[in-house]
Amino acid sequence: MSEERRVAGIVLAAGSSTRMGRNKLLLDVGGETLVRRAIRLASDAGLHPVILVSGRFREAVEREVEDLACTPIFNPDHETGIQTSVACGVVAAPASCGAAVVMLPDMPFVTARMVRTLVERHAETDAPLVVSRYGEVNAPPILYDRGLFGEISHMRAGCGREVVRRHHDRAVLVDWPADRLRDLDRPDEYEAVRTELAGIGPRPGDLP
Repeated sequence: MSEERRVAGIVLAAGSSTRMGRNKLLLDVGGETLVRRAIRLASDAGLHPVILVSGRFREAVEREVEDLACTPIFNPDHETGIQTSVACGVVAAPASCGAAVVMLPDMPFVTARMVRTLVERHAETDAPLVVSRYGEVNAPPILYDRGLFGEISHMRAGCGREVVRRHHDRAVLVDWPADRLRDLDRPDEYEAVRTELAGIGPRPGDLP
């Protein structure tokens, strides 16, 4: 990726996994932990650098990915909301990065191709936002142009929703199948996804 088109990856791994009852970032899905998968996926999509924002489980999470190409940073305010982790990530993005893609590791059906598509749309359009849309729901991964980093660092709530609403008329929306939105918050969701991924190969129409 050329320097002027360099895009950072921001993997949000600072949550407390309250509903899961244990650190979900270290749960195995498809043969690797969720946090390792997210870092690998970001790298496979060409994002650089990949910034890992940790929080409550800092030591365990950073130890899990210490052999991978990523830059770990700690969010001391992680308990106040996900927006503080997004802000930490954009602040840590080097000045050479013209944009950043914010990703959640607990979305196991997001693929590197999906992330690459966001980067391609940004390069084609110079839109300030490239947003993943699953049916009627906007959710990560979301690409933010550097011109929005200042706003992101002052968000009051949400994972960039405030910024997305403010600039929705200038955003590029990329549609994905609704089932790609599935995330892992509770033990039953984890067991269902683990069983599904262990029991089947690639589905027709799967995105690599």
